[in-house]
Amino acid sequence: MKLPLIDQQGNAAGEIEADESVFGIEPNLAVVHQAVTAQRANARQGTASTLDRSGIRQASKKTGRQKGGGRARMGTPSSPTRIGGAVAHGPHPRSYRQRLPKRMRRLAIRSLLSQRASEGGVFVAAPDVVFGPRTAEMSSLCRAMGVERSALVVSDGVDEDLVRGTRNLPNIQAMPAQTLSSYLILTHDQVIMTEAAVRRCEVLWGLNGEGDGSA
Repeated sequence: MKLPLIDQQGNAAGEIEADESVFGIEPNLAVVHQAVTAQRANARQGTASTLDRSGIRQASKKTGRQKGGGRARMGTPSSPTRIGGAVAHGPHPRSYRQRLPKRMRRLAIRSLLSQRASEGGVFVAAPDVVFGPRTAEMSSLCRAMGVERSALVVSDGVDEDLVRGTRNLPNIQAMPAQTLSSYLILTHDQVIMTEAAVRRCEVLWGLNGEGDGSA
């Protein structure tokens, strides 16, 4: 299949050939859902903690007599119904980690790249496009390339100028192809890639790829 080339002014500059198995498959939305759910779960710290009755440092003596007081029956001060008492059924530290097979992770990325490409949301920067380190330059470049809401700018490896130029743009994020993830593609409307990043994605996520990145 072909992906459109965009120059510095946002004009069409031709097309490049791209691997059909990465940018042209039928999206598997069920696998995409599993991959994104697993990634968000794995990002959770799981450190929420509350004190149950065994963790409250209170006397276990009954606070008042059982009968004759004219009030409700009261037990120990650590009861969840008492001020300063324990929390009933509260959270404790745990791991939310979900394991996803490598083939499913790779299929999810291919599905999302293919979906964005079919929607016309994948652009390839022409070789003469310069990603400068200044925020104003990157903002103008993204507007020229037709970015309306949010975009993911993908390079082959870490591009320091690209990272600096997009750091203060709230809806633009720079990302190496090696760490491309399903969640990032899903949460950005457009994907702008260098030609080297396209070739790297073909190596990493293609049917004969290495699949060393994350999902």
